[in-house]
Amino acid sequence: MPTGTPTIPEYITVHLGRPEQNARNVTLPFLDYVANVASSEIYPTWPENAIRANMYAQISFALNRIYTEFYRSRGYDFDITNATSIDQSFVEGRDIFENIRELAGQLFDSYIRRQGAIEPLFAVYCDGRRVTCDGLSQWGTVELAEQGMTPYEILTYYYGNNIDLVTDAPIANTTESAPAVPLRLGSANDQVRTAQIRLNRISQNYPSIPKIALTDGVFTQDTEAAVRRFQEIFNLTADGVIGRSTWYYIRRIYNGVKRLNEIDSEGVTLEEVTQQYPGVLREGDSGNAVANLQYYLNYLSGFYDTIPPVTVDGSFGAGTRAAVIDLQNTFGLVADGIVGPLTWEAMYDAYLGIVSTIPLQYTEGNVIPFPGMILRLGSDSDDVRVLQEYLNYVARSFPTITPVSVTGYFGPRTREAVIAFQELSGLPVSGQVSAITWEALTDLYSDLYNGQLLGEGQYPGFETGV
Repeated sequence: MPTGTPTIPEYITVHLGRPEQNARNVTLPFLDYVANVASSEIYPTWPENAIRANMYAQISFALNRIYTEFYRSRGYDFDITNATSIDQSFVEGRDIFENIRELAGQLFDSYIRRQGAIEPLFAVYCDGRRVTCDGLSQWGTVELAEQGMTPYEILTYYYGNNIDLVTDAPIANTTESAPAVPLRLGSANDQVRTAQIRLNRISQNYPSIPKIALTDGVFTQDTEAAVRRFQEIFNLTADGVIGRSTWYYIRRIYNGVKRLNEIDSEGVTLEEVTQQYPGVLREGDSGNAVANLQYYLNYLSGFYDTIPPVTVDGSFGAGTRAAVIDLQNTFGLVADGIVGPLTWEAMYDAYLGIVSTIPLQYTEGNVIPFPGMILRLGSDSDDVRVLQEYLNYVARSFPTITPVSVTGYFGPRTREAVIAFQELSGLPVSGQVSAITWEALTDLYSDLYNGQLLGEGQYPGFETGV
């Protein structure tokens, strides 16, 4: 969760006291935590819309702490405290109100975010009687609910109109974002790219940190120079290596300059955590980015009757524009047929929500949908392992593709195999696996596995009977 798009953690660790106090930690399911906080903070007799609005704020508050690693970046071994002066109330072992438990089961995988940002909003709140604040008033929500306001309308009253409610977010185990192996000159992976993006943003506030020209996940000399200068500024060992302490110090300063733990956060954009968003797409555009868009639209059309399938041809024509408008109407967006950040995020979130329910593991003959994250040099995951299995199977029939070791790590040999496949298939040669490359590979894999005849001249170099 901390380095990519937000997910809902299965568990949360609560410190029973202020951060600096010597107190116990309690780890419990996130759903149970949500029910406990709501039972401790508000009254079960309040109007349901008021309860729901409060619970959205409470969930978003906790998820912000987890997503930004607020405490872990400071060296603590917990996600949040139960000190109400800085966090929210949690009472170990308390009774949970029945209606609160039921609502927690409905809402625990939902949160508030600013439009254009991906991180859960730091949704500050107070009781509105003894204490007032710039965020939500708990007692004030009761009055607004009694006036007939919906939970979303109550939230916009306090947090502004530029918020979205994310629902049915994927659930995943939360792991520390710090690299298991220190990042240094020559390293290449997504953690390097994350560090590069954060250092470049920090350099806006600390201009003596040199800019990193290409935030591509490859640890080159300019990255080393930026890391070394960062370490000098903050009195860390200036070795140019990103170990655990430097990683979390970068995270901590990045949170600070972007105000991620404040209600008026600058926000983390989709481009900062994934290379999925290609920029604005509209009618008349063409290329691989449009083909990827069409892949997502087609996949969602199988789950939403309101979204029609489109031809994946890389050309943004009238049919694609009509499908985009239908998608925008489906998700309550401005239906202009233009794919900007909000439209892309709604589509991408819906796709991830579906894919997250599918076990992403290789079973011979089984085709798995694109995992939702571009795979490239340095990627290290089970998704890469599946990719390598597909490449190796296809390589049996196409000698121009060299088999690779199935390690789950996207190294130079995997990149060479991907390039060979892209050349074979007439795709743009990037050495990266986006949705359109994944679809082409799995389509060919499926055809070969099921013994379907390939069209004459469709794939030069095809060897029958191999």
